[in-house]
This record gives sequence, structure tokens and C-alpha cells, in this order.
Amino acid sequence: MNAFITEFKAFAVRGNVVDLAIAVIIGTAFGKIVSSLVDTVIMPFLSIFLGGVNFSTLSLTVGAVVVQYGLFLQSIVDFLIIALVIFVAVKGISRLKRAEERIVEDAKEIISHEARLLGEIRDLIRDKR
Repeated sequence: MNAFITEFKAFAVRGNVVDLAIAVIIGTAFGKIVSSLVDTVIMPFLSIFLGGVNFSTLSLTVGAVVVQYGLFLQSIVDFLIIALVIFVAVKGISRLKRAEERIVEDAKEIISHEARLLGEIRDLIRDKR
């Protein structure tokens, strides 16, 4: 039992698990922000173009069953907006990483050029002796 607890502690505090927990918490908060954006900003503008239709209230009654397909449409719009925002964020982060990699490569090139020059100077000094 003691080995199980030790193994569980090692698993629970490992970096990947903690990173995943943080990602879930931030993702949940981000989802609430995007849902609020969709509900309070985007959908009212979209309803203007659709003649005042509110997606969340759309429903179809079949016998005694009420099918609220408007909520499903609302979820699709939420998903598309979240996917678009994540795409733009990942694209921006990738662009920044590429720029950072280029800076590092340029710095390595400068350093190697300086090292080559210093090596040549060292060789010239050695040859004069």
C-alpha cells in the first residue's frame, strides 16, 4: 500500500499532470468568456441579419416532445468561435516561436563567426612566437 501511495504522489505532482490541470482550469474559464461573447455580442448582431431570430429559443414540438434545436445551433456557433480563436492564438504563438528560433540561430551564427575570428587571431599570435 505504501508503494502505491508513493507512486501516486510521484504521478500527481509530475509536471505533465500539473500542466494538464492548469490547462483544464484555464480552458474552462476561456470557454465561459467565449460563451459570454457569443451570447451577448455576436448572437445579437447575427439575429439582426436573421430578422431578430434568437437561436436559443428555436424549438420544434412533435406530439408531446419538444426538440430544442436552437440550443444545438447555439452550441455549434460557440464551438466554431472557440475553434477560430484557438486557431488564431496557436498561429500567433507559432509565429512568435519561429521568430525566436531565428533570433537564436542568428545569435549562434554571430557567435560562431566571432569564435572563428578569435581562433584566427589566436593562430596568428601563436605563429608569430
